[in-house]
Amino acid sequence: FPSQLKSQAPGSAEELRCLQMLNQQPEGSSLEELSSSKGCLKLASTIKAYVATVTENIIRRSTVKETWRSYLNTSEGQLPPKLAGKPSAHLTLRPQSLALDGRSQRFGNLSQSCRHAITHWGHSSLHSHLQNMTYRAGRLRVEQPGKYYVYSQIYFRYRGAGRDSGPQLVQCIQWQPAHSPPVLLLKGVGTKCWAPETDYGLHALYQGGLFELKAGDELFVSVSSLAIDSNDAAASYFGAFRLDL
Repeated sequence: FPSQLKSQAPGSAEELRCLQMLNQQPEGSSLEELSSSKGCLKLASTIKAYVATVTENIIRRSTVKETWRSYLNTSEGQLPPKLAGKPSAHLTLRPQSLALDGRSQRFGNLSQSCRHAITHWGHSSLHSHLQNMTYRAGRLRVEQPGKYYVYSQIYFRYRGAGRDSGPQLVQCIQWQPAHSPPVLLLKGVGTKCWAPETDYGLHALYQGGLFELKAGDELFVSVSSLAIDSNDAAASYFGAFRLDL
């Protein structure tokens, strides 16, 4: 190594001697022992700073790699909860997913007015997030107990004919404690009469409320009709966040 340096940098005899001195330094010795040569001390300080920078970059890359490995190893459809920050979630309706939604035994016996459970929410897009809560197949699971503001909006797109006044549209937020049947938390109802010349009618139902929830409780949304506009992420959503009261 010194011979390669000498051939690449003519006139660097002092630097070569300094490197030899550094190589002969016992492990754990301080740079002040080289203070007899200012040039050698400067070179040693430069090498020390470079090594520290390289080590920091290696540690940073290793941390990022471990984080992504942990993320990719989680089960499909469920994100690992973050350790920092208050529990919160904002989910948006996934496009072209409503055909797969509807009645399901895992959602319990739902009333006719809200018999269709929405099972496909997006939780990792630009408009959505999930923090210290978990999501799986339409259900939002509480990991930390407390008072939560729970909310939802559904944007119905009903295609009628002629002078049809349109159906009664219903949206429900259901709460299911662990090992218990679902309980209706909130219910929104809307009936609209649209103009005869319109090809379809649009109607948004929003509702929200504050509830005391326990770890393990699950929340989901059900509706009376799957005639919903699923192409606008800002129109149909479902979420909750904890309030420290």
